[in-house]
Amino acid sequence: MQPIAPRTLINRKVLLEIIPLSARTIYNMEQRGEFPCRIALTSRNVAWDLAEVEQWIEERKSSGIQAARPGNTIGA
Repeated sequence: MQPIAPRTLINRKVLLEIIPLSARTIYNMEQRGEFPCRIALTSRNVAWDLAEVEQWIEERKSSGIQAARPGNTIGA
């Protein structure tokens, strides 16, 4: 049996320090499958896997995709 690699979990406060988005925006992105899902630790406490969040950041950096702005119509 292989040893399980330790994982670092971060709470909402730390997540919001790393990702400059609102908690509501992150929640909406999770629901659409665009952001790593939270892990329910208890009925009132959630956390995110730091490695998954860092991977999401790297994917965003390397994708070159610019986020669409509401009301912004390209080529109009």
